[in-house]
Amino acid sequence: MRLWVLLSLLLLQEALPHGNWTSLLSLGVIGQPAKSKRPKEPGENKIKPVNKKAKPRNPKMKERESVDSSLKSQSILTQVMDKGHFQKLAATLSLAAGQSIELRCKGGNVTWNYPSYLDTFKDSRLSIKQFDRYSQLILANSTAADTGEYSCWLQLCSGNKCRKDETKTGSTYIFFTDKEELFVPTPSYFEIVYLNPDKPAVIPCRVTTPSAKVTLHREFPAGEIETDGTDIIYDAKKGFVFQHPTSDHKAANILFPNTVSVPKGPPSSTVAVSSSRAGLSDRIRVVCTVLGEPDVDVNFRWQYPGQESERPVIIQNFWRLINRGMGHTTRISKSVLLVEDFEDTDVGNYVCIAQNLQGETTVATKVELK
Repeated sequence: MRLWVLLSLLLLQEALPHGNWTSLLSLGVIGQPAKSKRPKEPGENKIKPVNKKAKPRNPKMKERESVDSSLKSQSILTQVMDKGHFQKLAATLSLAAGQSIELRCKGGNVTWNYPSYLDTFKDSRLSIKQFDRYSQLILANSTAADTGEYSCWLQLCSGNKCRKDETKTGSTYIFFTDKEELFVPTPSYFEIVYLNPDKPAVIPCRVTTPSAKVTLHREFPAGEIETDGTDIIYDAKKGFVFQHPTSDHKAANILFPNTVSVPKGPPSSTVAVSSSRAGLSDRIRVVCTVLGEPDVDVNFRWQYPGQESERPVIIQNFWRLINRGMGHTTRISKSVLLVEDFEDTDVGNYVCIAQNLQGETTVATKVELK
């Protein structure tokens, strides 16, 4: 057998160019493993096994990039714990009222968002400081009213123009629980809810404890308005959400919480006079007010006793927006008619006509002579 192998090697050596038969040995033509430890030349024996599949690398790189991008947007906001430890914040956080909290947002130019009333009343418990690498928000002696969304984002500025960096943001909703305050107090007891059939309406009813069970009631006829999870949904961060408001909801006279439903249509206007009885040479001030949606313009017209005789009066029109919190904004439009020197010709009815794209409303008040 050994003689046959030797003869075969000799024949191969004669048939092949010099040096090539050693390659056949290493490929297993003879059936024995190559034992030569000679260093391989560059490019020599680079034959991959057929049954080994190469794993695609590009999809993994893309997946890793998307994951990293998501992590960056979530890790920008942290809570400072005891002993200098930091904790990444989840979508919601529950703390007992009375506690103080410190939040940090990474970046050299950070903007914060927090419950609006803290700005309205310039609350000294809130402190925001910008450092080289992060921004710090501290809220001391928290109360149930501080319940709400706290978020931050990095600003990208070029000259005088700045824009929000959507990839570097952070947000959390903090419940400051208080056994004495189950509902989040609001600056205003009176709320206006707009019922538009083409967009959801929110009846504000936020709680300080996310596990609280809340029901909605109507005055006439008395009873509970059930939440079915589809058309009417309860969200502890907002309140009761009506996905498809109808006229039936307007007629329900919802009392919990105290709200007034105003449908889309002609202006809802009121008129008031400084005094319904005036003496000669008195100064009379008549005010016509409209509460409406933020983006709906209102035009005013007046009819008054001395109009035909071109009695001189002063008319001023203006409007402003009032932030009710949780995204609710009301537009207050006013028209003020002034009579500087009251005369006999000024006695009578003062009529205000308020008009928008949906129609007009007329209200009036009467001024008599003392």
